[in-house]
Amino acid sequence: MERKVHTLVIENKTIEYSIIGHGIPILMFHGGHFNCYEELGYAELVKQGFSLITPSRPGYGRTSKEIGDSLFTTSTFYAKLLDHLHIDKIHILAVSAGGPSGISFVAHFPERTMSLSLQSAVTKEWMTKKDKEYKAAQIIFHPSFERVTWKLISCLNNYFPIFTFKRFIPSFSKLSSKDVMLQMDKKSIEAVRRMNNHYRSRHGFLIDLVQVNELSSTTLQAVTCPTLIMHSKNDSAVPLEHAYFAHSKINQSELCLLDCWGHLIWLGNQATEVNKKVVSFLYRE
Repeated sequence: MERKVHTLVIENKTIEYSIIGHGIPILMFHGGHFNCYEELGYAELVKQGFSLITPSRPGYGRTSKEIGDSLFTTSTFYAKLLDHLHIDKIHILAVSAGGPSGISFVAHFPERTMSLSLQSAVTKEWMTKKDKEYKAAQIIFHPSFERVTWKLISCLNNYFPIFTFKRFIPSFSKLSSKDVMLQMDKKSIEAVRRMNNHYRSRHGFLIDLVQVNELSSTTLQAVTCPTLIMHSKNDSAVPLEHAYFAHSKINQSELCLLDCWGHLIWLGNQATEVNKKVVSFLYRE
């Protein structure tokens, strides 16, 4: 896939974004620890005639962390990016920790939105200060240390891809390692290896942990466009309760529960069905 990466300066703040494909535009909100170079789930959408616009969210890549002052502030900058690209209305697809960004944009700019797709998405309180995962994240993903964290992981993953993937399984899936590996092929393992080589948290992930607390029932109830919520029953990274919560609050939502292995629903033996479902929904709307 040919990817073009650009930067846009607005009010002395920078938004980095990429564009892949030609066709119906989708504004993509990537998950945690990533940036505008995200690629999981992209190939089929491009093949089916979509153009994917992916901004590096605040604090990720070259996007200014100041844009993450609040979810509303972030949303206004995304609207200005669409103005710059001369796009009036667009489909929104939000993944994992990018869920709050997608929900906030749709809630605040309904006139700019055609549909919302939430995939393994955070939709409510997540990783609070009382959780050990939150406390660990403050250390290993702190801006002064996260580079070392991801360098160590990528080196290990490059030399021992299967071993490293197995170590990550409990973070992504509630299934046993044996059951997960039955659903994986070499292509999926390689996709995870490439993914780990691109991971950087910078200031972004700690901003995510703050912004998620701004979500409320009111925000989700303000989403009025058709919404597809896709979540694996076996997800251990973002509990299934997030999908149920969004479905209960968003009036025009469709809940699609998946039997796939875990959080990364674009990998494994059900990836084709996941892609078909998303494409069908987008063309319907």
